[in-house]
Amino acid sequence: MNFKSKKIAVVGASSDQSKYGHKIFKDLKRGGYAVWPVNPKGGLLLGDTVYKSLSELPSKPDIVISVVPPEITEKIVEECNILGIKHIWMQPGSESEKAVKKAKEYEIETTAACFMVSNKIWD
Repeated sequence: MNFKSKKIAVVGASSDQSKYGHKIFKDLKRGGYAVWPVNPKGGLLLGDTVYKSLSELPSKPDIVISVVPPEITEKIVEECNILGIKHIWMQPGSESEKAVKKAKEYEIETTAACFMVSNKIWD
């Protein structure tokens, strides 16, 4: 699937350059993807507004990439369901059995794999 034409939200985007949320957001942005950073702290990241939640985004993303602890991913699945978002990527370590099960119940396409490796996007 060609994700270049998709709007992507990175939940767990961070200003900490050692965190995967930062690396994923930076690489997607540099790669020309339509990508929004999401973190409850808000602020700016690489010149872009950091949205505090998915519901604050200017439009509905096609894909949500979760780079947060499993218990937060479970909440993100709930938010995706409420907002009608139908595709979530759970980065390694962010997934949980409960999150995957809930996403399937809501008919949200779920991929539990590294978005960057699966799509050959990296430095």
